[in-house]
Amino acid sequence: MMMSDITKDRTAHLLKKRGSVSSLSSHEFRRKEPHGRTKDSMSTVSYMDEPCQPEDASRLTVHMENTYQMGPIKHFPVVIVNHILKDVLTTYLQEEQYEPELCRQMTKTISEVIKAQVKDLMISRYKLIVIVHIGQLTGQSILIGSRCLWDPKNDAFASFVFRNSSLFALANVYTVYFE
Repeated sequence: MMMSDITKDRTAHLLKKRGSVSSLSSHEFRRKEPHGRTKDSMSTVSYMDEPCQPEDASRLTVHMENTYQMGPIKHFPVVIVNHILKDVLTTYLQEEQYEPELCRQMTKTISEVIKAQVKDLMISRYKLIVIVHIGQLTGQSILIGSRCLWDPKNDAFASFVFRNSSLFALANVYTVYFE
């Protein structure tokens, strides 16, 4: 395999500037601790190209033509998303007991699952925001509020509340039409 002239020039430039290609990929440091021990650390660079080169900037720019579409072709299906919220919350939390660390991870997992299932509906030009709250049921009261600035004709939300013997969960999906 032969290297192109541009690749050879770029490699030669990098070698001249940095000393060697291996010095681009990792740097090792030794630091002396106050107690006389040395501490090793390693950092890694994840790219080999020089940043901000003009020829690369034109490749990264995506030019899209105007569609002159001011509203959605298909509106967001709130009823279907409510069923998704109910199914996901029931599946993940039906038999769970409230444990703070477990619930912390479950909020992240559940929100990612909900987002993936809503994206599978293939509704174009909508931005999704998924928020999941999980809390302990101990006879307390909680009020969760949200405010959004949006177009009520095109934007929508879906919400579902789940309860079992030890916890409650609230899942909200906000959809904002992106023109």
